Amino acid sequence: MEKSTNIIDCTIRDGGLVNNWDFSVEFVQDLYEGLSAAGVEYMEIGYKNSARLLNATEPNPWRFLDDHFLKEIIPEKKFTKLSALVDIGRVDPNDVLPREESVLDMIRVACYIREVDKGLELVQMFHDLGYETSLNIMALSSVPEHQLIEAFDMVKKSPVDVVYIVDSFGSLDPKDIEHQVNKFKDMLPNKQLGIHTHNNMQLAFANTLTAMRNGVTFLDSSVYGMGRAAGNCNTELLVSYIQKASYEMKPVLGVIEKHMLEMREKWEWGYIIPYMISGVLNEHPRVAMAYRASDERDNFVDFYEKVTSPESTIAPASK
Repeated sequence: MEKSTNIIDCTIRDGGLVNNWDFSVEFVQDLYEGLSAAGVEYMEIGYKNSARLLNATEPNPWRFLDDHFLKEIIPEKKFTKLSALVDIGRVDPNDVLPREESVLDMIRVACYIREVDKGLELVQMFHDLGYETSLNIMALSSVPEHQLIEAFDMVKKSPVDVVYIVDSFGSLDPKDIEHQVNKFKDMLPNKQLGIHTHNNMQLAFANTLTAMRNGVTFLDSSVYGMGRAAGNCNTELLVSYIQKASYEMKPVLGVIEKHMLEMREKWEWGYIIPYMISGVLNEHPRVAMAYRASDERDNFVDFYEKVTSPESTIAPASK
């Protein structure tokens, strides 16, 4: 089972939510070299969203990937394939080249349950252009069962290669993950499955392993855990733990040592109490992220009282 795993490293894409994609070209190139040497199968090099559709005025190459720019950055592909993520309504089909003209190998579509039909339209388009595809259904922990059943009827008929279980709020535990994986397997017997975890409750690695042991073959992670708020499952943990001859931890450690210790002093991510609280409450971390950006950042009791008081817009969610 472990032989068939594919790690997709999301450091640039998910980590960009921490630092507004303020990555140097040198870092991205070193990361690509390191991941290739480590035997990691995919690197998500950013978002393929449209600056025009988002009315973005500042150039942000990793948020608005351009194929010509990518060819300059990665002039020669190594072992690791490249992927990009798109959001519904934020990608311009005219910006997407056929796969044989692009550096990208895979395009992943992120959507909420109510937009699965639109997500699958994009999947079909990328599939027709020759790309590997995935559908990442976000905020799964709050999706009603009947909506999931309706969505999966559509997914079953689509050409999508991988369907992702996404723990957007870092609120699921291994038992929840096992339940979700079994449900996905029953409802989508013809699809490969993926897992994307967040580390709000220190369970990202355990949840990823649980998914893998239950037959999930695409595992998202990021180097040094760098991802939005509490971050993701750590790439260095997966390549050291999974018994696969092609995985090698040392090149990943080299990237951390050269770049990421310094980055960690500049930008904050990982297990931090307000993010833990938002995970426990099964809530989006945006309120916790705003709190960490304020002068009250370390007033944990005050934050807890704010988000659990009866008049709070955040109420504890039932598991």
